Amino acid sequence: MGLFTKLKNKIEQNKKKEQEISNYDKGLEKTRKEFVSKLNLLGIKYTKVNDAYFEELEDILIGADIGVNTVFKFMDRLRERVKKENIADTKYLMEVIVDELFIIYVNNESLSTKINIQENGPTIILMVGVNGVGKTTTIAKLAYKYKNENKKVMMIAADTFRAGAVEQLKIWAEKTESIFYGKENTDPAGVIYDGLEMAKKEQADIVFIDTAGRLQNKVNLMKELEKINKVIDRIVPNAPHETLLVIDASTGQNGILQAKSFKEITNITGIVLTKLDGTAKGGIVLAIKEEVDLPVKFVGLGEKMTDLQTFDIEEYIYGLFKDMI
Repeated sequence: MGLFTKLKNKIEQNKKKEQEISNYDKGLEKTRKEFVSKLNLLGIKYTKVNDAYFEELEDILIGADIGVNTVFKFMDRLRERVKKENIADTKYLMEVIVDELFIIYVNNESLSTKINIQENGPTIILMVGVNGVGKTTTIAKLAYKYKNENKKVMMIAADTFRAGAVEQLKIWAEKTESIFYGKENTDPAGVIYDGLEMAKKEQADIVFIDTAGRLQNKVNLMKELEKINKVIDRIVPNAPHETLLVIDASTGQNGILQAKSFKEITNITGIVLTKLDGTAKGGIVLAIKEEVDLPVKFVGLGEKMTDLQTFDIEEYIYGLFKDMI
């Protein structure tokens, strides 16, 4: 029995997870229709494994935005396994393909999706990412999640020079009943300093810090983030506890480039992948792991406040391939 078959049985027996699985199911519908239907057609077109089969499979995987480097490594592993196990039947090979894609992400190590919540004092979460990826609404959805877990949440608006950014975060703070601190057209580090002092006085449990999303000049952004990190550490030692990079899943390989760029300039601890439900390129999850080696901690599977979910590789793989095997 393959890894995926075991996983499928385990998930289908776990009724408690029904709602989460349903969200992954709906959120990955576009990718599944596009990607898995092509894989299924490939299995019908070819009954025996040959070079033409491998070439078409490679194109399908690249089209799902799994990433060229990841696909090449994957194809090498697959060819080796086919040769070693003498696999000729394309139907059986489908299960092997799903297993190997699963192995890419797990890779004998456990990338934690857990947020480093502090038992004493506030947990500081720095949010970074280019403009337009859904950073502010992600903060709102995370605030909503933690408010529902009875945490006292605060938002600090450190994207101080972008028109309307501070006001936008303030509105979300009001909607989620979070504490808010922000000032326009001023030094972001200064805003963070005052905001964190307020967070300590208010005894906030979780503090989200919104930052500017400019990546055009990496040197300036690096200096700004260095300054921000020093200020945070001064007020709350050993913070930020998480630096989450928000990426729009629909940008595909551009999102991978953003992850690589941000990883060069600051210590990213995890990825939030937004708009996964709006794209057929859901394979980006596998590419992020292979090419950037950062854990995806949350995924956006819809518009609702509850549609931002803690990433679960098993539910992701199941949501992607459940119709196939």
